[in-house]
Amino acid sequence: MIAHRTLSAATALGLTALVLAGCVAKADVAASDTLAVDSSDADCAVSASSATSGTLAFEVTNSGAQVTEFYLLASDGLRIVGEVENIAPGASRTLTVVAQPGDYFTLCKPGMIGEGVGRAAFTVGGDAVEVTGDDAEQKQQAVTLYAAFVKDQVEQLMPAVAEFTAEYTSGDDETARTLFPQVRAYYERIEPVAESLGDLDPKIDYREVDAVAEGLDWTGFHRIEKDLWAPAADALNADGVTPAWQDWVPSTTEERQQYADQLVSDIGELNDYVHGDDFLTALDEQGIAGISNGAIALLDEVATGKISGEEDWWSGTDLWDFAANVEGSKMAYDLVRDFAAAAGSDGEALVAEIDEGYADLDAQLTTYGSLADGFVNYSELTDADKRTLTDLINALAEPLSQLTSTVLS
Repeated sequence: MIAHRTLSAATALGLTALVLAGCVAKADVAASDTLAVDSSDADCAVSASSATSGTLAFEVTNSGAQVTEFYLLASDGLRIVGEVENIAPGASRTLTVVAQPGDYFTLCKPGMIGEGVGRAAFTVGGDAVEVTGDDAEQKQQAVTLYAAFVKDQVEQLMPAVAEFTAEYTSGDDETARTLFPQVRAYYERIEPVAESLGDLDPKIDYREVDAVAEGLDWTGFHRIEKDLWAPAADALNADGVTPAWQDWVPSTTEERQQYADQLVSDIGELNDYVHGDDFLTALDEQGIAGISNGAIALLDEVATGKISGEEDWWSGTDLWDFAANVEGSKMAYDLVRDFAAAAGSDGEALVAEIDEGYADLDAQLTTYGSLADGFVNYSELTDADKRTLTDLINALAEPLSQLTSTVLS
């Protein structure tokens, strides 16, 4: 069964104040010492479980048989504070970060896919550290961390989709229905990246009404969703007018395999893209404006699709997508938050308003469930519930729309 690294409803933190996480423990070390990391195929052993704030160096040696990665994660277990990748068997690489006081996690990812292994807590004590370095260097670090976050989400999406589609093709619809909203969370956190790739997002994530309107073959998550939640005799399609059963025939075993294979292939294409030079070049060209605009775009996804309940029309699992979009938006915002706050008193006021907006939206979402434990079906929300969520989205969207111009000022 799929495990999840998800954001908590904790307060959004700035890039330089991120609370990070580490791996396996032995003794405290000084900030100037190097921490040794043994990344094997089954574990991620770090030579200490705590350190003093300041510059930390993790020397990662790959003793396994697969190319590996090492991550330093924020306290929410989702945001990436630092990572080093493409460590070949027998090779060593060093990750150097400036760590503020707080709680962290470390994690290794043999094969550079999936959830990773050896996740363990790491504590940083001492006083807050002033981050040095020029503005351009810090902005490039934000871009690097966002790229790492996107790659990590797709690396987890790949095996999750493989598991989900295997249950779907085997006919175990009950298990596939359970996995459906969990798998989609990885995709929804980084959806604008896929949307930038022409026809890839339509193949992966188009609703039936969108595919029909554009004359496209309907494939992807929502085509499979309709098989798993076959429409009732009195159900309407996503347009709210057409009977859902009209011209609907459940997929044969062979057709299910075709849809599954297509989705796996399309996610593989997305994985290839985010690990290629074109993705990194695009991020570098956009800079922190691209990250900021990504935060805005993900909240727009909530406002235009999720809040209406039209995204997951058959399953009613829209709140999972809603929460994942908000998590991805918050992740991108956190990476540029300090740049906005540094733009004088107006920037500080904007950051305070955005922080409050995310906190209020998170608090309301928790009344319906969580990504870890599941949400209520969207059909259970009352009109008053939907109005409350809409008001909270609008209250956050207005200041968030000013984020890009502020970070670039």
